[in-house]
Amino acid sequence: MLLSMTGYGRVSQPFRDKVITIEIRSLNSKFTDVKLKTPINYRERESDLRRIVLDRLERGKIDMMLEIRSTQGEDEVSLNKGLFRRYYAELSQLAAELQIDTGDIMQTILRLPNVVVTDSESIDEEEWQAVLDTVQLALAHFDQFRLAEGGAMETDLRLRIHNIMSLLEQINPHEGDRVTRLRQRLNQNLEEFLGKENIDENRFEQEVLFYLEKIDITEEKVRLEQHCKYFLEELDLQVMSKGRKLSFISQEMGREINTLGAKAYSSDIQRFVVTMKDELEKIKEQVANSV
Repeated sequence: MLLSMTGYGRVSQPFRDKVITIEIRSLNSKFTDVKLKTPINYRERESDLRRIVLDRLERGKIDMMLEIRSTQGEDEVSLNKGLFRRYYAELSQLAAELQIDTGDIMQTILRLPNVVVTDSESIDEEEWQAVLDTVQLALAHFDQFRLAEGGAMETDLRLRIHNIMSLLEQINPHEGDRVTRLRQRLNQNLEEFLGKENIDENRFEQEVLFYLEKIDITEEKVRLEQHCKYFLEELDLQVMSKGRKLSFISQEMGREINTLGAKAYSSDIQRFVVTMKDELEKIKEQVANSV
């Protein structure tokens, strides 16, 4: 079970002569960042809403919108006349000093903050409970979206891990060729610089063993296979949050693949390594979008 970090959930429910709408969306982020948009009279409840979201969701840039709309028509609004007059006086004076055409100054002032205000009603407990119920429904829809996205991600991750393991097996037949090429190259170099008759066979074999130890990739192959199996085991765990752990495992896989490339001494093995790196990059992209 894997959860996507990106998600979306929206629910609207009637309550008396109103409609309560909750919309939740999230995007990728290394940290948890929650932003709320609520009606003015719900500002005092934002801390409660934030706590509910944080308790339920993990990691990501999360935006939640609470909208309460009347079904009887437009919400009642009022004009802050004192503030309107002050804005008008200040803007008119400034326009006269700078010799600027005031144009449609009425529309400009009406767009300024707090000039037009919606009449706020106090929140009774029944309405607050209806809001909380709607939040839980929106979170459930949000989780369904993340589970569906996470399921597709998990299928892709498993495929790419198996691709890396398959590539690892395909390296085996090419390891023997490296030994032959290494012996031929060392022997050719020694003959060129010392002459064939001056080559010490015992010393030559020691040099061959020295270089074979330097290019031996047995440990890297074993560790990479272990990391791949560990990655799949983590995917099988029935826990909600595993993105960070999968990210750490993929980093360790990257180290082993890089070392394989550095010790390859074979164009055939290098091609497998390049393909492994491509698969791993796609794995990292998917893991970065998981919770």
